Amino acid sequence: MFRRSKTQDPAPSAPEPVSPPNRLAPRSPSEAIKPTAAPPPPEKPVRERGGLLSAVSGFLTLFVILGLGAILGLVVLERQTNEAGPLQADKVVVVPRSSVGEMADLLKREGVIAHPMLFELTARFGRKAALKAGEYNFKAHSSIDDVVDVLVQGRSVQHAITFPEGLTSEQIVARLNDNDILTGDISETPPEGSLLPDTYKFERGDSRQKIINLMRTKQREVLSQIWARRSPDVPVRTPQEMVTLASIVEKETGRADERPRVAGVFVNRLQKRMRLQSDPTIVYGLVGGRGTLGRGILRSEIDRVTPYNTYAIEGLPPGPIANPGRAALEAVANPSRTKELFFVADGTGGHVFAETLEAHNRNVARWRQVEKAKAAADPGSAVGVDKVEPPPQADPSASPSRTSLPGAPLAYDGSDPNGTRSRAFDASEGTARDPLRNKTFDLNSPKTVPVLSQPKSAPASRNP
Repeated sequence: MFRRSKTQDPAPSAPEPVSPPNRLAPRSPSEAIKPTAAPPPPEKPVRERGGLLSAVSGFLTLFVILGLGAILGLVVLERQTNEAGPLQADKVVVVPRSSVGEMADLLKREGVIAHPMLFELTARFGRKAALKAGEYNFKAHSSIDDVVDVLVQGRSVQHAITFPEGLTSEQIVARLNDNDILTGDISETPPEGSLLPDTYKFERGDSRQKIINLMRTKQREVLSQIWARRSPDVPVRTPQEMVTLASIVEKETGRADERPRVAGVFVNRLQKRMRLQSDPTIVYGLVGGRGTLGRGILRSEIDRVTPYNTYAIEGLPPGPIANPGRAALEAVANPSRTKELFFVADGTGGHVFAETLEAHNRNVARWRQVEKAKAAADPGSAVGVDKVEPPPQADPSASPSRTSLPGAPLAYDGSDPNGTRSRAFDASEGTARDPLRNKTFDLNSPKTVPVLSQPKSAPASRNP
């Protein structure tokens, strides 16, 4: 038998417990029952950025910064463009057609703006429409935004020119030529009565012909409207005849309330085939479009036969003697319905009317007394347009009185056979047709009105 060796390998011992990493041996029972902390996660490996990603990130950052800066700049610019400007009072400035920079320099010199560069930026980038040249009225303390707005909208200064009723076409053309704001020439003088007197607005640089064209257009429109609603009893056959009669009414009275009544007198005369006997027609027959003699009418001129002298012709003259206004046209289209055939000045700027020659003669005598008293009190009061001062040797108080038949604004002084007549005198005064001297005929009866002899060279008379 084999004998067991005394030296035997020692028996394997139980493995020793392995403590978790980073865990200390508990020092006490209470510490042993506490949970063990979890280990931290492993660190991520550091990766190097690529070039494209870095560029995109930088671009975005720059974009954000620039955007914020632009927004801030716009806020600042908006505030500055709305600040009150340096202009202390309203000012009119003519801005010619030029570049935005030249406009900015001009406005800076005129004291309208203080920052030309800011004006240019606002005009170029703040407005879609272009700036317009013109004449502008800039208000006091206008901001740059206000100034640009005015130039974009083109609100130019509006000028006005007024043509009184009763001017001839030649006088209207002369008034347009005297206006230095308008430009250009008028191709030709318009026909008499083709223009409508009124107030017309225009801008600096508009042409004179443009105003003429506008006046002719308005006259056609107004005449068409009035002609359409005229009274059927008016003895005018065409719109042109209505303009002719309206021009006579216009020259006879300047009072709006009298125009229908004066028109009624002339309508009644035409219907009775009585001569109109209107003094302004004598003047037009002598001077035409000049519209005024500049002196009184001579005695010899009363009997001078012209196509326009309604003391010598029957019915209407061949055309208007002036450009009547809307009110005169309305008066002729719808005159007062009366039986009156005469009117004479009453001394107050108006006229007194009569149906019979007897009543008219009393009115004439009364007016002559008024004129005689005026001449005695103020010898120079009779001087004015279309009349001359009486000769120094004449006694104003002894001169015959003045009147108007049937209401003419011109007449001569009958004291001097070769003299002239003054404003508000009667063209028949001192002649064989003076109703206060000649009792052989009755103006109320056309059959007894004497027919004037006409020279062979004179044109034939027109009948209404």
